[in-house]
Amino acid sequence: MTIIDRFEGKYAVLETENGMKNVLRDMLPEEAREGDVVELKNGAYTINKKAAEKRRRELREKLKKLQKEN
Repeated sequence: MTIIDRFEGKYAVLETENGMKNVLRDMLPEEAREGDVVELKNGAYTINKKAAEKRRRELREKLKKLQKEN
């Protein structure tokens, strides 16, 4: 799974299974944002909206659980 960690100028920093990777921001879809799950197919990045939403939902649930514990 590859996740957009952040944007730094004209680059996007991607978190991959093999570590962090910088790619030109122009290589990503215009609507891409931090936290999106992206896939590289045929030399182009696409957003996997289903995986991104699942990841966000899981993170929200973890945060709620942590808040209840404190």
